[in-house]
Amino acid sequence: MKTTLTICKRELRSYFGSYIAYVLTALFLLLTGGFFYTWLRYFILFGGYVLPSGLWQQVFLDMRYCAMIVLPLVTMRLFAEEKKLGTIELLWTYPVRDVEVVLGKFLGAWLFYLFMLVPTVVGPLVFYAFYRFDLGPFLTGYLGVLLLGTAFIACGMFVSSLTENQVVSAMGTYGILITFWYITWNESVASVAVIEALLKISLFDRFLNFARGVVDTQDIVFFVLFVLYFLFLTLASLDARKWRGVGAAS
Repeated sequence: MKTTLTICKRELRSYFGSYIAYVLTALFLLLTGGFFYTWLRYFILFGGYVLPSGLWQQVFLDMRYCAMIVLPLVTMRLFAEEKKLGTIELLWTYPVRDVEVVLGKFLGAWLFYLFMLVPTVVGPLVFYAFYRFDLGPFLTGYLGVLLLGTAFIACGMFVSSLTENQVVSAMGTYGILITFWYITWNESVASVAVIEALLKISLFDRFLNFARGVVDTQDIVFFVLFVLYFLFLTLASLDARKWRGVGAAS
């Protein structure tokens, strides 16, 4: 556990030691703030009385796109940069296990995402000061955004473990996430059974309940299993270096 936290702190120092943390945070806040302001004006002017299925649903549906745009840029460097610079080989010389490296880097990226996400509540809290809305659907939406972003991070970290090129890592992550996005779009090309099966593995369709203010334990379990699966794939990717004769960490 101590090693995992040490690697996590190392990742956070790496983020905040350069401009990337501030640029990505500013981009995320600009996008989410713009969407919130736009939808708030729309529902105030044209009927904002149904907040759970109106304002919050639209705001959180747009926040998922913001997360999809920004998070691959957060995860692209996790392993790719270290491979390119050769520092990954130095890391393997220390008495650390692969699982500690993966969990430490994952936790660092997740905390950075939390750092970006927390300021987005300022606008809704100001709105709450003037209009006391039900906090249940609002908090449920944020739970969904947090789970969805966590899944994005796990996916991005796996892709980063496959390459030493950060651009390739980001583009590969975008490719996977976009596939999960439009996997259920064209219902005319498959049978009902196939579409129903695809709906069960679609990240974005699983997120819809949270955006609507509904908590379904099946959706939570799905996101947890999705994250664990991609963490496992990352471990398998790192373990493959042993078959290539690179490093000796276990």
